[in-house]
Amino acid sequence: MFDDAVLTLESSLDPAAAADAILAAAAAEQYGVLGDIDIHATLNQKGFPFPHPVRVIEVCSPAHAAQVLEAELEISTALPCRISVFVRDGVTCVSTIKPSLLLMMFAQPQLAPVAAEVEQAIVRIMQAATGSQAHAEA
Repeated sequence: MFDDAVLTLESSLDPAAAADAILAAAAAEQYGVLGDIDIHATLNQKGFPFPHPVRVIEVCSPAHAAQVLEAELEISTALPCRISVFVRDGVTCVSTIKPSLLLMMFAQPQLAPVAAEVEQAIVRIMQAATGSQAHAEA
């Protein structure tokens, strides 16, 4: 059912540079950064050795967020959009759950165009950060 729920792009950048590129691209799209979480460092600091670099960047468009929250406050559980940066098999990847699929969990079909706009912006942010063309990956 959710075979293409996750969008993953590969990058030629190292993880730190890819994350920095996402931050810059988000700003260019007028998306705010609400969080920048270094999962690798957090797990290691908490005593759980984790060898893989993983960083989660939370981005949000205030205009789009206000629009969907006006329709249903429970949509706040799906906000903000998250873009992960990690290394798999020696390759830096950026990945996100598609906003259009997240919104399907709520009975608000009139918001589909808003989710599509957000998804297009997230794809542009990811493409700008990687120089890649989008492809869905399960």
